[in-house]
Amino acid sequence: MKIIARWCALAAFAAAALGATAQAQASTSSSSRPWWKGAVIYEIYPRSFQDTDGDGIGDLNGITSRLDYLKSLGVDAIWLTPIYPSPQVDFGYDISNYEAIDPQYGTMKDFDHLVAEAKKRHIRVIMDLVLNHTSDKHPWFKESESSRNNPKRDWYIWRDGKGHGQPPNNWQSVFGHSAWQYDAKTKQWYYHKFYIQQPDLNWRNPAVRKAMYDVERFWIRHGVAGFRLDAITTLFEDPKLHDEGVLRDASGKPLINAFGDPRLDDTRTNNLPGVHDVLRKLRSIADSYRGRQIVLIGETYVSSVADLRKMYGLHNDELQLPMDLQVGFINKLDVDLFRRRITEAETGLDGDEPLLVLDNHDNPRWDRYGDGVHNLDIGRVLATVVLASRGSAMYYYGDEIGMVTTPPTRKEDVRDPVGITGWPKEKGRDGERTPMQWTAGPDAGFGSAGVKTWLPIPPSYTTANVAVESAQPDSLLSWYKELDRLKHVDAALREGRQVMLNTTDSNVLSWLRQAPDGEAVVVTCNFTKEPQKVSFDLKALGVAGNSVETLMMTPGAVAPKSLEGVELPPFGVYIGRVK
Repeated sequence: MKIIARWCALAAFAAAALGATAQAQASTSSSSRPWWKGAVIYEIYPRSFQDTDGDGIGDLNGITSRLDYLKSLGVDAIWLTPIYPSPQVDFGYDISNYEAIDPQYGTMKDFDHLVAEAKKRHIRVIMDLVLNHTSDKHPWFKESESSRNNPKRDWYIWRDGKGHGQPPNNWQSVFGHSAWQYDAKTKQWYYHKFYIQQPDLNWRNPAVRKAMYDVERFWIRHGVAGFRLDAITTLFEDPKLHDEGVLRDASGKPLINAFGDPRLDDTRTNNLPGVHDVLRKLRSIADSYRGRQIVLIGETYVSSVADLRKMYGLHNDELQLPMDLQVGFINKLDVDLFRRRITEAETGLDGDEPLLVLDNHDNPRWDRYGDGVHNLDIGRVLATVVLASRGSAMYYYGDEIGMVTTPPTRKEDVRDPVGITGWPKEKGRDGERTPMQWTAGPDAGFGSAGVKTWLPIPPSYTTANVAVESAQPDSLLSWYKELDRLKHVDAALREGRQVMLNTTDSNVLSWLRQAPDGEAVVVTCNFTKEPQKVSFDLKALGVAGNSVETLMMTPGAVAPKSLEGVELPPFGVYIGRVK
């Protein structure tokens, strides 16, 4: 136990002292290696990160004030969910002005200051670019709805209904019920894939494309390092408005979703071919800023690794990092399924960089995998899968301290319209958006004492917070810091190939990372509540060594002397360099 404590203390010190060094080494390891390859990206929900002006809502200056913490984590970039002016129906994803900052978050001067201060710490800023729709309060839509012959009428999707009171077809909103809203003034319906207040733009209109490409250029000029493209696969719809198919069970009965609607196959409103033309143009604009290495990240909910591969483009001229949501969103600790999905990412993307994602602002947090007894150890397993696998990695604010999903218990407390519409089957997304837990003090250090926060502080803040865990060498925060550090400084974990090991074992997930120079690291994770013992013979993979140097292991575990007997406690992890 003394050895473990000493190692953890050294790891915590190294993470704090070497964060910038790790990033610098990673960026200079190969002159041709883009910064985003092997990068660690940290999602921030600005409303919930840090409040500095006392209104109970996080802001840009709050993020700037926490940049030293983010540097200590070792992250390469931060992705900010939308901070544009918005009526906040969908908390920023309903945008009324693409080229400004919502006053509740600050000013453009505050944003430029954040970018500049982040750059000093080798941290890049990634904006959320919402291309599919605007707010119904955007000036474009206000013009569009004013009359049928307005010049901007065709900037959105307006259609006649099938008959009196009947929408054009059976398409549904992601957030429940019909995707068509009737406008009594012009006697037509407009299409909204998401909320009624989020009308879809008509991407078949060249003027719309030009306007949105100009938005991309605007933010690049303000210093951003890339964009996360929201709902990117939904830009186009079937122009003939054919109905979508109804999904049915084995008996032929329609399947019903949480909103009480029949479930549809979305083949007419999602992932249509026109998306790729848009992605190629977005990429060409990004690449025109030579020397900047602007990255495009896609919110890509697709059904297979083959569909994911298409998002990179036939000539790698579309997204650099479409999100691989096949691995992190398995939502059960199934070794065989994890192994298969990771192998698909390794072999089915033609060598392209995967971006593994564990959770985000739209889905329950990592604790959805927990068993209620070993949750923190399960958290270590999940962090290891995402951060020690080949590729880039993304995690959500608070994951590193073990923040858990805390949904409302009463409908009257719900803020998210998804929960208001779907209660009680669907409680919405408030549970994964609660304020960041910085300290055990008032309001978890999120803002001013006594000010009501926009969402309640979860009771877990007294023990799961940055201040407490920073002083604990065995904490989940220390684990994340050391994983982030190793991903930058260890050649095998930074850019080595990945091969699955012991592929018939349904209890333990194990893999080899091997650097171009032959250096090899073994990673093994116990997915069960029972102790497990594993052995490795790597000769067939060209690795002759049998002894091992411990890099990381679950607190309380025993360091093995060789690869012939690695003992893992319940939900235990071991990472070792082969000697």
